Amino acid sequence: MDKITAKTPWEPWMGEVPMHLDYFQGSMFEAVEKIAEQYPENTAFTFMGTPTRYPEMIRQIERCARALKALGIREGDKVTIAMPNCPQAIFLFYGVNRIGAIANMIHPLSAEKEIEFYLNESDSETAITLNQFYGKFAGILPNTRVKHLILANIADALSPVMKLGFAAKNFIDPISKALKKHAWPQFQKRVPKNAPKVVLWKDFLAGAERETGAYAVQRRGEDPAVILYSGGTTGTTKGIVLTNLNFNALGQQVVAANPIFTPGDKMLAAMPLFHGFGLGVCVHTMLSQGGHCILIPQFTAKTYAKDMVKHRCNLIAGVPTLYEALLRLPSMEGANLSCLKGVFSGGDSLSIELKKKFDKFLADHGAAIQVREGYGTTETVTACCLTPLTKAKEGSIGIPFSDVYIKIVAPGTDRELPYGREGEILLAGPTVMKEYMKHPEETAQTLRRHSDGLTWVYTGDLGVMDEEGFIFFKGRAKRMIISSGYNVYPAQIENILDAHDKVQMSCVIGVPDSYKMQKVKAFVKPAAGVPANEQTKKELLDYCSRHIAKYAMPYDIEFREDLPKTLVGKVAYRVLEEEEQEKLKAAG
Repeated sequence: MDKITAKTPWEPWMGEVPMHLDYFQGSMFEAVEKIAEQYPENTAFTFMGTPTRYPEMIRQIERCARALKALGIREGDKVTIAMPNCPQAIFLFYGVNRIGAIANMIHPLSAEKEIEFYLNESDSETAITLNQFYGKFAGILPNTRVKHLILANIADALSPVMKLGFAAKNFIDPISKALKKHAWPQFQKRVPKNAPKVVLWKDFLAGAERETGAYAVQRRGEDPAVILYSGGTTGTTKGIVLTNLNFNALGQQVVAANPIFTPGDKMLAAMPLFHGFGLGVCVHTMLSQGGHCILIPQFTAKTYAKDMVKHRCNLIAGVPTLYEALLRLPSMEGANLSCLKGVFSGGDSLSIELKKKFDKFLADHGAAIQVREGYGTTETVTACCLTPLTKAKEGSIGIPFSDVYIKIVAPGTDRELPYGREGEILLAGPTVMKEYMKHPEETAQTLRRHSDGLTWVYTGDLGVMDEEGFIFFKGRAKRMIISSGYNVYPAQIENILDAHDKVQMSCVIGVPDSYKMQKVKAFVKPAAGVPANEQTKKELLDYCSRHIAKYAMPYDIEFREDLPKTLVGKVAYRVLEEEEQEKLKAAG
């Protein structure tokens, strides 16, 4: 055998993972419905101490599906969901799928202009969020096609006792500060003609009782189901269209790669729903395979640790920065982690040193396992490669899932390189996206069909494959910053900065950081006559905070009389990166 893409196992430990699986060809909802019938006594998820069994979850999904149909949503329509990990988000996600619509998943903490972009890029006519985020939507909705904005309330998903506690703290109140600041159109004496209708959760659900006709739509595996966002190959934000099969295949692959999984196992679902890993692994994989999600709407390292121990979780997933934070928590002293069956790291490279430290931490706390590193892209939903259970190699991100093929080629070509040679990582398999929404040229650039009959994703990432099939991630060919596991695209931030009238030119880079791995720094050449002082810096940072998500915000802006250039006149961002690295070395 001379290629990893051969369809036979290359080593005995690969017997742990079947080479091929028989994939479910229905919708995501049908996959979950099928498992609910198989395990009617199992808990599907727990939220704030309240468990919900599979049959009740299905009932609530069907109710939401009818309510969505009553609102006028039809097959193929895009529905934007901007919610944290909470029951209503689960019901809505699968409810949208049930009626044949497409879920456009976005971060509820996105900046207003980002939300406006996501709504318009997806042509969404319906959006759903929590009432405390209404303020983010109020100002930009008139610039979109949105006809209905559904506002849910976290308190509605709580037990009576918890609800009282939340009300007392005014944590999430129906008349929150955001709602007081932005008066609801339907509460005003004069409703603007172009104002979208705001629908409260209880009124939305009441629509289900009025919908007496057929509402369910039969969907196939190949039909589009979800839109997630990424930078694509150019660093410009694009909607990645994923199918039912993409998600269902992922669920089956993850379980096949983890023979330790048993229906009923608990996973701490803290990674957000707008993220491929949070939605694809922590939620859909678990719910389509009989698992139990512990839904966490927001967390810190301290609360993550507390919930992990309290719920006796069997499976956890996180980014390296989270695991580094857990090591430093005094509250973890003496914690019993013998319940853990799987600890997975993704979103960024896990350093060899941090892996050693966390493996020791697990052993010291009673866990009989080690952290397993994986790799993937949003173009393949999320993870498609994982360290096997019984063999790990230092610095490796593991081996491919069932039916996933990986090869290393000379960047941008289809010329496969020998084992041990660094090149671009290509992926093929049943989780490969359908397309970049509205961007056929970049779709053609990223998805290419080779003579082997497979459609390959050109990841833009660099790696090496050894003779045993293990992959070693080497870096990103694409210019991209990874901060706390989030993808940050410098070009987007530069476009925002350059749009300010006090900025002539900008360049954004990632600066090494011991906690975030990288943090974002901006270099700005001010416009003529603009002073390079603290007042200007504050004005630009305030401007950025209105247009850029918190995780992508520059921690600093440095003014320059000019920015370094390449021979062809482009800003030489690598020069700035090298300068920052030299500063760090000099500082010790």
